[in-house]
Amino acid sequence: MMAITEIVQQALTTGYLSVMAQNQLRKLLQTNYDSEDLDALIILHRSIVAGEVKKESLGQKNYRSVKHKDASSNIKLAYQVAAEMAFAAALALTMSHNPHDRPSVGA
Repeated sequence: MMAITEIVQQALTTGYLSVMAQNQLRKLLQTNYDSEDLDALIILHRSIVAGEVKKESLGQKNYRSVKHKDASSNIKLAYQVAAEMAFAAALALTMSHNPHDRPSVGA
């Protein structure tokens, strides 16, 4: 099975995240992951929200265009980014403290 960072890199390169890759990410998140994996997931989520990566959904392969954003979609994007940041912070706070795995914030 691929690592989280590898799956994210593949999605960023191809511009597409398949259902199979999404399922692999879910399985990997149930096991051990580190701060690099969390950073990669945040980047992937932002790319999906921005329309740079298309996320395959079950039974639906039509994707809306993000070229014609209006004010309401910009507000929606702001709320999604805020929710993503809150989720990432909650995940980071619940991660076990491993002295060998310290994020390099501000370094």
